[in-house]
Order: sequence, then structure tokens, then C-alpha cells
Amino acid sequence: MSFLLLWLEAPLQSWGADSRFGRRDTLPFPTRSGILGLLCCAAGRGGEQEAWLEYMAGFGQSIVAYARQNNTAALRQPLLCDFHMVGSGYNSRDAWQDMLVPKTCEGKRPVGAGTKITYRYYVQDMAFACALEMPEAEAASFANALQTPVWSISLGRKCCVPTDIVYRGTFCSAEEALAQAAELAAAKQRQRLFGVLDGAFPDEGEVLTLNDVPVRFGTQKLYRDRQVTVVE
Repeated sequence: MSFLLLWLEAPLQSWGADSRFGRRDTLPFPTRSGILGLLCCAAGRGGEQEAWLEYMAGFGQSIVAYARQNNTAALRQPLLCDFHMVGSGYNSRDAWQDMLVPKTCEGKRPVGAGTKITYRYYVQDMAFACALEMPEAEAASFANALQTPVWSISLGRKCCVPTDIVYRGTFCSAEEALAQAAELAAAKQRQRLFGVLDGAFPDEGEVLTLNDVPVRFGTQKLYRDRQVTVVE
């Protein structure tokens, strides 16, 4: 087995696990679905990817969060809320513009203008190190893809563009990968805030249940639950 080290840094990131149309929340760290979706974009893998997602389900993922350091303290910024109005100002008599107006679940036009208010949340000015476990041959393939991505990669949403190199090497263990990440963080004057481990370890930190393990991508997405432990 090998461990890819991903460095996820940007002014804004958004990692939704239970969002709905009107309110799109974010977790304070990358989701499993977001990481695997990033790999699919880099490799140009579209569609449902059910077989590959089932294959990847048994492999581990470790996250360490780093904030910008000011003197000796880490500066953790609050979540940013971005206010949107969707479907406003379109001419319903124009077929192309009409497609941009939100419809009911039956596909019909809503009563009135159809304008919807949405609230979208973002993590600000953070960096995350991700040690992702996978077989050696698969790791080599994705290492190449991350360096020459087929499609643009983003950190949760398409508007969240990474501002530094994502792929940081392939290692024999998660510990080696995260040690390299710690050196990178120190060079960038970033300080560790917390880590996220796969599985429930109540003696080590807070245990969370997340619905972020993708079973199927595509238009009819499907997820299952997993437990993680947040270690301060």
C-alpha cells in the first residue's frame, strides 16, 4: 500500500456533507466524497464510478488542519457566508433563460418569479494535509493525474481553486506523509489546529458520524455513513 499526500490550500474551501439547495453548509475539514471527487476530476473519470468507489471504500484517509500563524497563536477564521439569489432577472419567454429559473419537483414553473435565496458557507484561509491510502499502482496513476489534471480540480466547489501544488508525494505510511506535511506547514508559518482520523476513538477526541462516503457519483448521487474522530 501507498499513501498519497495532498496539500489542500486556498482562500476559500467548502466541504459539504449534508447540504440542501437553500443552505449549503461546510464541514471544517475535507470530506471523503470531496477528496475522491477531486481525484476523479484529475483523472478525467466521469459518471457514476460505482465499482471504483466500492473498491476505494476500504482504504483510510487522515486529515490534519493548519491555520496561519501569528506570532505563537494560530488564527482560525470564522466561516464565510455568501448570500445568493438564484433565478432572478431571467426572461421566461426565452427558452434558454427559462432553463435557469428554479422549477418545482414536478418540473413546473413556480408561482411568481421563481427566485430562490441561498446561503453558501466557506472555510477561510486554511490548509489541510490529506494522507490517502491506496494500492501502489493506483497511487502512481493518480500521482500523474494530479500533476497533469484532465479537468480542473477544486476544493469542494468549483469556485474554490487551490492556490498551491496539491500533490506532495507518495509515501509508505500515513505517518511519513503527515511528517512531510508538518515540515511544509512550518515553512509556510502554519500551525496545526486538529486532526481527523477514520473510525471512532472516543478516548482520543470527539467522534462524529458523517454521510460522506460516496457509493455513486453522477446525477443520482448516493452516500453512506462513516465515523471519524477529531483530535485537537
